[in-house]
Amino acid sequence: QAQLVESGGGLVQAGGSLTLGCAPSGGTLSLGTMAWFRQAPGKERESVAALTWVEGFTYYADFVKGRFTISRDHVKRTMYLQMTSLKPEDTAIYYCASSPARTPTADQALGTRLYLDWGQGTQVTVSS
Repeated sequence: QAQLVESGGGLVQAGGSLTLGCAPSGGTLSLGTMAWFRQAPGKERESVAALTWVEGFTYYADFVKGRFTISRDHVKRTMYLQMTSLKPEDTAIYYCASSPARTPTADQALGTRLYLDWGQGTQVTVSS
């Protein structure tokens, strides 16, 4: 059964950068829309960014605009999240998710209900 696998989490100082990756493993997933979410201790899961796999349309949560960039590599079938100017409040477990939907609205793309497949998450810790 196919699953999503995240990579690239770790510990970084405030102001630093980190790049996360997400790729399907063990099978084939229909990659219509993919997204990154995060969940900090004691908080609800929130959207970070999303993209449509074919057209490459991107969507961002307001709090990451200008700092994070979502992208994908068709050949490697991998989605990335480049994070810069990291802040301690960015500390969370980051999850990737995928949906077969190819033309979501922005609200749908940044909502959890669209996504059928989720990774196990990767920890990002930003020290002050």
